Amino acid sequence: MRSALDGKSVTALSLYEEAIREAERHKWIESQKQGHDLGQHAIREWYRVHWLPYCRQKRLEHLKGRQCWQEFDDNQFGQLYSLLVAGDLLLDRILDRVYANRENLDIINWAIDWGLPLDRVVNILSQLDVNRARLDPREEAFAG
Repeated sequence: MRSALDGKSVTALSLYEEAIREAERHKWIESQKQGHDLGQHAIREWYRVHWLPYCRQKRLEHLKGRQCWQEFDDNQFGQLYSLLVAGDLLLDRILDRVYANRENLDIINWAIDWGLPLDRVVNILSQLDVNRARLDPREEAFAG
């Protein structure tokens, strides 16, 4: 249990366990489309296509204080909440790009092109640290 932003306790979920459920949903949907069970092929496909964006999304949920994930640092849970509540426009624009799967260098180049305060952009990117979300999937995801 971890402390939420409002002082209540929050249960930290496992990103890995939730990913298994997501992969199984993907398998079911794709199997329904094909009219037969796609089995482990569909599971592997989900991990190949969706794993890294999924991890990035969960990291952002963690930083925003929306959901606590065991795989990320306790001290970072909700660290962006005050900036979000304050309506930090630069953070909002950077998050738009992060959600669009842009890399840090893309965002820095965008900031330079628009004459944005580079020190603030780099500071926000450091807080987001989306590269920390590049977790390796567990071996059982590819079994079978």
